[in-house]
Amino acid sequence: MTAASANRVFFLTLGCSKNSVDSERVAGMLQNAGFTIVPNAADADVAIVNTCGFIRSAVEENISAILDLVEMKSAGGLKKVGVVGCLVSRYGDEMERGIPEVDFWARCDENDAILSGVSLGPAAPGGGCPTGRHLLPGTAKHVRYLKISEGCDNRCSYCTIPSIKGALRSRPMGEIAGEAVCLARDGAREICLVAQDLTAYGDDLGGGVSLTTLLDELEGALSPDVWLRLFYLHPYRVGRCLLERVANGRQVLPYLDIPIQHSSTRVLGLMNRSAGADNLNRVFEMARAIRPDFALRTTCMVGFPGESRADFDELLRFVERIGFDRLGAFAFSPEEGTPALGLPGQVPERTKKARLARLMSLQEDISLSRQSLFVGREMDAVIDSIDEHGRAEGRSYREAPEVDGVIEFDAGERDLKAGDRVRLLITGAFEHDLAAEIAHEN
Repeated sequence: MTAASANRVFFLTLGCSKNSVDSERVAGMLQNAGFTIVPNAADADVAIVNTCGFIRSAVEENISAILDLVEMKSAGGLKKVGVVGCLVSRYGDEMERGIPEVDFWARCDENDAILSGVSLGPAAPGGGCPTGRHLLPGTAKHVRYLKISEGCDNRCSYCTIPSIKGALRSRPMGEIAGEAVCLARDGAREICLVAQDLTAYGDDLGGGVSLTTLLDELEGALSPDVWLRLFYLHPYRVGRCLLERVANGRQVLPYLDIPIQHSSTRVLGLMNRSAGADNLNRVFEMARAIRPDFALRTTCMVGFPGESRADFDELLRFVERIGFDRLGAFAFSPEEGTPALGLPGQVPERTKKARLARLMSLQEDISLSRQSLFVGREMDAVIDSIDEHGRAEGRSYREAPEVDGVIEFDAGERDLKAGDRVRLLITGAFEHDLAAEIAHEN
């Protein structure tokens, strides 16, 4: 098959925002080599599934999506199906035996295998942004994700990421800043920094390179109207220096996504996480002391092996005491190849579900209380969408894209579009969303 006979490529990206970055990079290489990226599999010659292999439920969802595309190929709607990314790195040999209808496979960072799989040689150099990223169809150009490192050295006992992604590999600051400038030039007004653990950035580079020095570099390179948002900060490395840097940043939003997973020191020890309960208390109390309206997001896991009723009750008390603005939670999933799989005291599924429901019910009350604090305040917001009736949705510093709520307001007949900034007066609060009206345009 020649490139001319199969020049339309559809990407299905599953999993986290880091996968979206990887898909954009591969799409950029394919576009430079003469391929066209299309929004629908029905219009494509080649479909590429960028997979997630983090937990069992994701694996099952990914395999179902792959089989749907294989069926489309069998019916004559596609010429090739390729499967790439984390799931291939984790289960590649097994999947190749189980789904022989897939035409090509590529593990994480095996971009040459992808180019070869779609019948191409080495990618030709292309113009435009030197990062080579291509905005995929259906993706908002005003919100972009920027990966600052790959891999992880934390070795949490439940996590498959180190075996899939390998050890920490930080990107040079100049390279990251150059990509950020390109994204802003292409229309980004909010750049979300992502990695397995942002706080580990620079540990492998030496020379005083750290997340705070990277923020200095980015704020010096970008225009003041570009927001920077931080995702995935390990609490063990969050100290006063970083908190004050974020709180006083010119463009860095006072929003911290700090997954704690648990608050019981005993359970955290079983998880092989360094941040015990006392350290977690210090981190969040310090954050609130530095800036009371810090937007704090966390992630918790319930039902980890050995989690007792007392451990769970401690988690509930901790969540209530801190008062997180946002909280995501999930039940422990026993994963092959992780130490947690063999731990004693596996918690029954029924108990996991009950604990998860109770935690999220508590968080709804906390979230509503935090949301209500902002009624009557004015806040800057970026517009995400406006329908034909002028109904708009936007986000302030407190709402991260995709994972948090939105601010709903009436844009009327104003000449506004996605990516614009407006000043909003908050008029109502709900568990996840806010209601507002335009105070005045910036």
